[in-house]
Amino acid sequence: SVFVRAEDIFGCSESKREFYSLDVGDSTFTVLKRYQNLRPIGSGAQGIVKVQHGSILLMKCVNHKNIIGLLSVFTPQKSFEEFQDVYLVMELMDANLCQVIQMELDHERLSYLLYQMLCGIKHLHAAGIIHRDLKPSNIVVKSDCTLKILDFGLARTAATGLLMTPYVVTRYYRAPEVILGMPYRANVDIWSVGCILAEMVRHKILFPGRDYIDQWNKVIEQLGTPSQDFLMKLNQSVRTYVENRPRYAGYSFEKLFPDVLFPADSDHSKLKASQARDLLSKMLVIDASKRISVDEALQHPYINVWFDPAEVEAPPPKILDKLLDEREHTVEEWKVLIYKEVSEWEEWTKNGVIRGQPSPLAQVPQ
Repeated sequence: SVFVRAEDIFGCSESKREFYSLDVGDSTFTVLKRYQNLRPIGSGAQGIVKVQHGSILLMKCVNHKNIIGLLSVFTPQKSFEEFQDVYLVMELMDANLCQVIQMELDHERLSYLLYQMLCGIKHLHAAGIIHRDLKPSNIVVKSDCTLKILDFGLARTAATGLLMTPYVVTRYYRAPEVILGMPYRANVDIWSVGCILAEMVRHKILFPGRDYIDQWNKVIEQLGTPSQDFLMKLNQSVRTYVENRPRYAGYSFEKLFPDVLFPADSDHSKLKASQARDLLSKMLVIDASKRISVDEALQHPYINVWFDPAEVEAPPPKILDKLLDEREHTVEEWKVLIYKEVSEWEEWTKNGVIRGQPSPLAQVPQ
C-alpha cells in the first residue's frame, strides 16, 4: 500500500465518477477527479487482500473519535473482471506517534495522548476486537494533540509465538502472552500502551528485540524472570526454553524510569512523574492476570483528569459475527468479497447515507 495526501476539491458533495491518472513516486494512481494535489506521505505492507477486506468491514462499523474514520472507498475499474485496485479514503492526520516520541512533551500532553489511546482501545474491545499489535507507527496525531488508532491489529487467526519462524514485523510492543503463544485477554493491549509510554519518556524503544527470543530476553533482563505460577501456564516446549534461560532479578521502576526522564511535575493539573511511573509499573506486568485493565487504567490518577463519559462510554459498534469471519478463502474469493464491499459503499454514498448512520452491512457472502 502507498499512502498519499490529497485535497478533496468537492468537499462533501458527490461529483460524477470521473477519474484521472498520475504518477506519485513509483506508483500510478487512478483517482476520482475530486481528489487533487496528491503527494506521497508513506507506504506500508497493508496490501494483503484479507487485511483490506477486514479493514473495510470494520471501518464501516466503527465510529469513534479516537479511531481513524473511513470517508470513502472506490475503484477506478468499471467491472468485476477488470477489478484490481481499491482506494480507501481516510481522514488526514499530521504525524504518527514515531515522530511525537522524539519530542519533549509535558505531562498534560503525555497523559492526554494515553487517555485517547485507552478510549480507542476500549471502543475496539467493546466491539470484540482485541488489537494485540498496537505500535507508534499505527497511531496518528494532529497538531492539536488529538489521536486516532489507524488499524485493527492482528487477525484472530494470526499465528504467533516464541519458537515459530520469524518474519519481518515490528514486535517491540507485543505482550508476553503474544510472544509466548499463550491465551490472551483484553489487557494484552495495555502492555503495548505501557511500551509506548516508556518510549515517550525514554525516547528510545524499551524492548528492541531482533526476534521473539531476543525480545523475551530483553523483557526479563529489565523486569525480571516471572514467577513459577506464570511459567506453569506455558505450553511444555516454550516452558522448557523459558526455564532454561538465565534467571534475572530485574530492576525497580525507580531505576528503570528515574525522575530525570520525566517532564517537570505539573502545577496546573497536579500530574507528576511518580504517577506516570506508577502507571508504567501497573501496565508493564508480565503476568496478564496481575496487569491493570483498560477500565482501571482510565481511572488511574495520571489519566482520569481527562475522563469524559461520552468518550469513554461511547456506544459500542454493532459488529456482526459474519464480519469477523476469518475462514480461509482463495485470492479470487477475497476479490469477490472486496468488490462487493466497494460496490455497496458506492451505492451507499450515491443514496446519500451519511457516515455514522446504519450501513448495509448485513449482506456478507457466505
